[in-house]
Amino acid sequence: MAAVTRLVLLCGTSFSGKSTVARALAPRLAARIVSLDEINERRGLWGGDGIAVEEWIRTHELASAEVRELLGSGASVIVDDTSSPRFLRDGWRSLAATVGARFTLIYVEVDHATVRRRRAGNRVDPQRRDVADAVLDQHLTDFEPPAADEHAVRVTSVDDLQHLAL
Repeated sequence: MAAVTRLVLLCGTSFSGKSTVARALAPRLAARIVSLDEINERRGLWGGDGIAVEEWIRTHELASAEVRELLGSGASVIVDDTSSPRFLRDGWRSLAATVGARFTLIYVEVDHATVRRRRAGNRVDPQRRDVADAVLDQHLTDFEPPAADEHAVRVTSVDDLQHLAL
């Protein structure tokens, strides 16, 4: 019996732990990670500095093409992105349906105080690139968490993955 390809879409604010979740899930699901931050970096952009909408659209197009190619080759994929607003999540869901991949939305749900604490800790001991104050403030204000009808799997940390049957 052939393995079913999967598209796992991560959703959550900056500093919620999405990349950590992606790295933990990838071996478990034998999946490749497609990170929009990494695509932006290859393009000489960094979301933490603020990126024009047109550039985000182009990054999303590049990510979609990469994911479509990987799924088409039989690989499962984890998309590491904030995945806000909802229309982006709906687009990924549609892409998965088009290629016959199983779709799972994982919402890494972390409160704003934790996000800010993690960012402050990162400024003391950088583990990743920073996010400017104004960019983070706007991001937290504009972030659209998944609605109930999106059937997101909610986790608060990588530890929650132990109890998930994916």
